Amino acid sequence: MKKLYKHLPAVIFGGFISVMLILLIVLPKKDFSSSEKRYLEKAPAFSLSAVFSGQFEKSFENFISDHTAGRNFWVGFNAYFNKAMGNNAPKGVYFGKDGYLINDPCEMTNFSRNAGYLEEFAADVKQRTGTPVTVAVAPSTGYVCADKLPKFHNTYHDDEAFAELRETFKTAAFADLRSCLQTAYADGNQVFYRTDHHWTAYGAYSAYRELGSALGYTPNDESVYTKTPYPGFYGTTYSTSGFWMVPSENIEVWDNPANDETVSVTITDGDKVIEQKNMFFYSHLDEDDKYPVYLDGNHPYTVIKNTKATSDKKLMVIKDSFAHSLVPYLADHYSEIIMVDLRYFANPLSDIVEKEKVDQVLVLYSLDNLATDDSVGRIG
Repeated sequence: MKKLYKHLPAVIFGGFISVMLILLIVLPKKDFSSSEKRYLEKAPAFSLSAVFSGQFEKSFENFISDHTAGRNFWVGFNAYFNKAMGNNAPKGVYFGKDGYLINDPCEMTNFSRNAGYLEEFAADVKQRTGTPVTVAVAPSTGYVCADKLPKFHNTYHDDEAFAELRETFKTAAFADLRSCLQTAYADGNQVFYRTDHHWTAYGAYSAYRELGSALGYTPNDESVYTKTPYPGFYGTTYSTSGFWMVPSENIEVWDNPANDETVSVTITDGDKVIEQKNMFFYSHLDEDDKYPVYLDGNHPYTVIKNTKATSDKKLMVIKDSFAHSLVPYLADHYSEIIMVDLRYFANPLSDIVEKEKVDQVLVLYSLDNLATDDSVGRIG
């Protein structure tokens, strides 16, 4: 009997591994993880070159990891176990108060270089066309919602980064969005999502109001918009974290009914062209990732026209995804908005500003993306 007990752990472990291997073989393989919002690794194709390079082994390990039976349980178990052991951000996401999942402060890898690129672009555009360039940067969730952070966390660099931007920009105008978001948050408004890194519809509206003085328009009153909440939203920080027991939240659409018959959207993505008479793509609300309800998500080149805008000016927005929920507010004030994402668009933008006779340029990034993105150098 003692010998049996002695070998029992090995027997249990061997049985567990055998069962998991059988399940890996027989269970159907999913292409997409709805919880993690990403495509899963496919079974790697065997080749001698892949074996000798080590790529086959790496791909096979990823395939096994992605298709392990009960993967969601194990990912969640690992996240909550690490939290219980005092490691609150094993995947770079803090489990904060009131269900907030907040990204760890970003590495400032490319920040100074990217700030320099923006100043060079602003100087070039001003010399060639006289078109003014305004830069706005969305601060970190952890900076604005600091009271939601756990007791122990890394230091956010927003104040130092914004001070550097002020020092760097000589030609580019700088719109500081920290105060407006902090004030809105202090007044009890949710300006960032609990489960996502983006600002909410109210956060984007707060930034839109602040940008009015920088860009020269009079912002609409909040009462202008029809606000419709849609439940069941889980964002990017939820998907990354593994904290699956955090409740979902609402994503809101603020629609100005006056634009229903006056706005058109044309999206160019390679050979694909999408045209729609609405800035909100409601079909995405039925999907796992609902944020693309705003202007259909990330695309290289998007044009929004409004035949009854308050001016006949043309605005270029050079952006990351934070602009998607902000641009629908701006569309009331510009007859045309050209929206460009440098991550997917490589043509020099100074030429487009000149060719399209753009009146104003707005560069809008989150601090995290401006600090880490390696595509900003294409802006020239």
